[in-house]
Order: sequence, then C-alpha cells, then structure tokens
Amino acid sequence: MEAGIVGLPNVGKSTLFNALTKSNILAANYPFATIEPNVGVVPIPDPRLETITKFIPPQKTIPAALRLVDIAGIVKGASEGEGLGNKFLSHIREVDAILQVVRCFTKAPGGEEILHVSGSVDPLRDIDIIATELILADLQTVEVGYGKSERAAKSGKADEVARFEVLKKLKAPLSEGKPARSVKFDDAEQLKQLKQLGLVTGKKVLYVMNVDEDDLDGQSPHAQKVRAHAAAEHAECVPVCAKIESELAPLAAEEQKELLDMYGLKEPALAAVARATYKLLGLQSYFTAGPKEVRAWPVAIGATAPQAAGVIHTDFERGFIRAEIYSIADLETYKTEKAIKEAGKMRVEGKDYIMKDGDICHFLFNV
Repeated sequence: MEAGIVGLPNVGKSTLFNALTKSNILAANYPFATIEPNVGVVPIPDPRLETITKFIPPQKTIPAALRLVDIAGIVKGASEGEGLGNKFLSHIREVDAILQVVRCFTKAPGGEEILHVSGSVDPLRDIDIIATELILADLQTVEVGYGKSERAAKSGKADEVARFEVLKKLKAPLSEGKPARSVKFDDAEQLKQLKQLGLVTGKKVLYVMNVDEDDLDGQSPHAQKVRAHAAAEHAECVPVCAKIESELAPLAAEEQKELLDMYGLKEPALAAVARATYKLLGLQSYFTAGPKEVRAWPVAIGATAPQAAGVIHTDFERGFIRAEIYSIADLETYKTEKAIKEAGKMRVEGKDYIMKDGDICHFLFNV
C-alpha cells in the first residue's frame, strides 16, 4: 500500500516528502529512507512497540511502514498535458491514497515573500485547481471507454455489463464536477470494474496544511478554511510546518528534542501525518514478539488471521493452522508469555478470526 504526495508548485510538497523520508525521530535507527528519487518508506510511530519491548527485550525493533511517492507537480491544465500532466497522472493512478499539501503559510522564515504560482495564497482555490484537473482526467477516461463498453455490454457478459454500468453511473457526476468517490457502488462485480478503471478521484484524500511557524495547530483563517472543506468531504486534515520538520529531520535525537521543546511540540508533526496516512489507507497493526525481533505488521482493517499471516509470508497464509493471540494489556498484567498462558489468556484463533488492532500473535502453519 502506498500514498502519493501532490500539490501545486511552491506549497512545500517536496520539502514535506524529504522530511518524512529522512526524519531520524521517525526512522529511529532503522534504514527507512528514500529508495528511489521520488519514493520513500516511512515508519509509523507506535508507542505500543516500546511497551512490548519492556517485557520482551529483542535484538531489534521494527515499526510498520508505508511507501510514499513524491508525485510530479501539477499545474492548471494538467489534464490536457500542461506541465508534467501526463507523468503526474500516470503516477497518481498507481497509488492507493492521496496526501494533498495545501499552502496555508504566507511568508518564508526571513519574512520574504515566497511566490505562489497563482500570485496569492488561497488554499481553497488550490484545492479546487487540483480537484478540477483530476476530475477532468477521470472524465476523459470514462468518455473514452464509454462507447466501446456500451457495445461490449450487449454481449450480456457479466463483467462487460458491470463495466458499462460503472461508466454510466460515473459520467454525469464527473461532468458536474463531482469526484468518483462521491458515487456509491455496492455490487461486487461493479466494484471490481471500478478498481480496474484506476480513477484518481476515487482515492481517499488527506489534506496536509503547510502552516506558518506561529500557527503550528493550524488555527489561521487559511487553515480553518481547509478544515471546513475537509469536514464537508468527510476527509481528514493535519497541520504541518514543513520548514520546522525539515530542520528536525537531520538532527540527532537529543537535538531534535531540544528543538521540539523550543516550539512546544511533543513529537514532530510528521508523526501525525504518518499515522493519519496509515488510517487513510485502512490499515491497522498487529505485532510479533520474540528475543530476536519485536515487529509491527500492517494489515487491512477487517483482515482474517490467515490474511494477516500472509503479510509475513505467503506460505503462512497458504498453510495456516491456527494463531495464538494475546493483548498488550495481558502482557502488562502478566509480564511474560509463559504467565499469560498459565492464566489462560493466550487465545487460540482459527481461520475465521478477524484481527484486532494491537493483537500480539504467533502463527502456526504447515506447508
């Protein structure tokens, strides 16, 4: 699962990406960083890992992580090929969710103006520009395939009929300037066809408000406009000062703490961005714990125990027998796995078990 960072020029998009993928306080001592020029792997801060390692000291601790893509900048007219339009659209179709960086800051740290591509700071206009370009791109996809799909549906094949129904349901809303995610689909075959279309406005969006140094909570008029817009879309938003985060990223832990204290922050805002993105992607974490390694594993909310085991290795899912599971609360109460078992708190779960966020697991399998 991966998320793409998008934004207009000069909104702090690449600054945020660089800070996320190079931040020591997020990555701790683990080798998470940029793995391609525009792709990085970002760990998800999770205090539960510290709790587990207090009772089960490991040789190493590994947090869950997600892939982040810094997508080529978008400009007005991207849907018609302006700027890096085609490259932008091809990259954004490949990600699972979108982090849209919205400029809410007004000046650079020294007080000088940072020019905006549209000449002024207006976050709602910026959001509208990107939304319009993405909707136009999706409308092109729908219109190009509409006639062919209509003819193919006459064959009566279930997949062809479903695809045409999807295109038909999407055409009017997109023409009216509404994103694909505003259209609800319940039929399984239609959902399958919708996924194959790869529409960019069908993806969930997290708005990242790039704020001034004196507005770290995102309470300025600009930020409040973004909050209201996000609430109307049933979307989330997170305030970040990319300038501060870029200062924090290269520092050692002790120096980072000093700078955080100076700004009155408990942690980098990037930690909140990482967790919000994880949630946006519909993920939760389960843990494996032993003397060699304590590790958080990302798994889709609603996944079964075999599916969770498959995150570690496909053989685990293929040969799944059962899972032995206990909670962090059990570990805090009984201190050791042996004591948890003796107290009858180690649960044995089968193939139908739905994973809970925070489960600590041992998987038994045979292939």
